[in-house]
Amino acid sequence: MKKILIVLADYYGDISSELLKSAKNNLNNFSIKVVKVPGVFEIPVTISKNIKKYDAFIALGCVIKGETPHFDFISAASTQAIMDLSIHSKKPIGNGIITCLNKKQARARADKGKEAAKAVASVLSQ
Repeated sequence: MKKILIVLADYYGDISSELLKSAKNNLNNFSIKVVKVPGVFEIPVTISKNIKKYDAFIALGCVIKGETPHFDFISAASTQAIMDLSIHSKKPIGNGIITCLNKKQARARADKGKEAAKAVASVLSQ
């Protein structure tokens, strides 16, 4: 059975729990472990530390734009780091990190974990 590590940034607990639920509902044929991290920026390093232990990964979290450019830096850096890890390790990493302007948008997109899960399952089946 293929092993998947879900790395969950739980800064926005209500949003992350919905992302996790939607991802897990689409991973019935896999062995799953969930590791929580404080924020999205910690996801890539956590994946990197575990890259040899799992067949695939799913990054879940939420970044909401504030009044400073922090949103742009965190969103771009985490996305690039996840892509680099996936390419270099040749392992699928589903990016279920949602980037929104406000909590209302985040709640409306909280089922995006399923898309990341389906993408990982698809690549694993190749």
